[in-house]
Amino acid sequence: MSKALDGVRILDFTHVQSGPTCTQLLAWFGADVIKVERAGEGDATRGQLRDIPGADSLYFTMLNHNKRSITLDTKNPKGKAVLETMIKTCDVLVENFAPGALDRMGFTWERINELNPRMIVASVKGFGPGPYQDCKVYENVAQCTGGSASTTGFEDGTPMVTGAQIGDSGTGLHLALGIVTALYQRNSTGRGQKVNASMQDSVLNLCRVKVRDQQRLARTGVMEEYPQYPNGKFGDAVPRAGNASGGGQPGSILKCKGWETDPNAYIYFIAQAAVWGSICKVIGKEEWITHPDYAKPRDRLPRLASIFATVEEWTKTKTKFEAMDILNSFDIPCGPILSIKEITEDQSLRDTGTIVEVDHPVRGKYLSVGNPIKLSDSKTEVTRSPLLGEHTEEVLAQLGYSAEQIADLRAEKVI
Repeated sequence: MSKALDGVRILDFTHVQSGPTCTQLLAWFGADVIKVERAGEGDATRGQLRDIPGADSLYFTMLNHNKRSITLDTKNPKGKAVLETMIKTCDVLVENFAPGALDRMGFTWERINELNPRMIVASVKGFGPGPYQDCKVYENVAQCTGGSASTTGFEDGTPMVTGAQIGDSGTGLHLALGIVTALYQRNSTGRGQKVNASMQDSVLNLCRVKVRDQQRLARTGVMEEYPQYPNGKFGDAVPRAGNASGGGQPGSILKCKGWETDPNAYIYFIAQAAVWGSICKVIGKEEWITHPDYAKPRDRLPRLASIFATVEEWTKTKTKFEAMDILNSFDIPCGPILSIKEITEDQSLRDTGTIVEVDHPVRGKYLSVGNPIKLSDSKTEVTRSPLLGEHTEEVLAQLGYSAEQIADLRAEKVI
C-alpha cells in the first residue's frame, strides 16, 4: 500500500522537540525525511535525560521515528556543496534554528530559491515579527506568552503550565499542516514558499476559547460558567478557572473511591443540562429535577459548588471506572483521570497503534506514541529512530557521490 506522502523528500534541520515533531509526522505519512546532524554530536536530545548509558535517550527516539540520519559539516565548503545538492533534490527544508542562523550559513531564502524554486522552507520560531522576534523560546515560555499559563490553575494560586507540550509539539503539528498545504498549492503554482509557525501563535490558537471569553468579559463584566460566579469578583482579564470546563456545560474533577492513596482516583464530571434528570436519579436526588433551585440551568449556576460536592459523595463510593460505566449508561459525559501508566497499558490504544512498542538496536524495546492521525489508505508503520549518521553513505550515494568521493569526505571529516 502506498503512503500519502510517498515521493516527498524532507531535508530535516530540526532538533529537540518542535521541529522533530513536525518531521516525524511527515515521515509517518510516508515522506523520506533526511535528518542532518553534526558528526560526533547530533541532535542534543540524543544525550538528554538518558536512562541507558551509551544509548540514545527516549527523548530523541520518540521524536525521530521513520527518519534517516546523515552527518554533515555545513561550515566546510565541501559540506556546503553537499547541502546545495540536497536542496536541489528535496521538496521541503524544515528548520528550528535560532533566528537568522540559516542566513548566516549562507542559505538565505533567496539563495535556496535560486537553487530550487520549488523548495518549501518551513520554520519554527518562538515569536512572529515584532518586538520579541529574536528572543529564544522554550516550551513553558511559549505557554506563558501564548495565553495558556495565565488561564490555567486556580484563582488563588499562581499561573500554571500544563503537562501537555502545546508549545513545542503543538507548534510542530501546526507547521506540518502548513507544509502539506504548501505542497498542495505547489501543484498549481509550481513554486515553493516560506512556511512559518511561531510558538506563541500556536499556543494562542489552542487558547482561542479564552480569547472568546476575554471579549465576553469585556462586554458583560461577568462569566456565569466560571467558578468566580456569583460570589467572587472578576477583573479585566480572563481569570484562572480551576477545573471548570471552559464551555457552556459546567464540569469539575471529583474524587472517586481510593482517592486517599491514589493520586489519580478522580473522574471529570460534566453536569450537562440535557441529562440533568438522569444525574439526579443516579446520585439519589430526584427531588432536584423539579425543585425551583435546580430545575433550570440558570438556577443551578449559583449552586454549582454544592451540586458537585453532592455528586462527589456518590463518586467517592465508586472507582473511577465503575463511575464511568454507570454514568455512561445514562449518557452522562464523564472521563476518568488516567495516569500515563494506565494509558500505556491500555490494550485498545496498542491495537489502534496509538501506543507502539519499538525495538532499538542499542536500547532494546521501548514504548512510544504512534501516529495520532489515522488514514484508511495510508497505514502508519512506526520504525525506530536512526543511529547518528547511520544513512550518510546511503544518502550520498543516492545523490550521485561515488564511493571514492564519500571516502574523501569522511577522511576530511566533512561527514
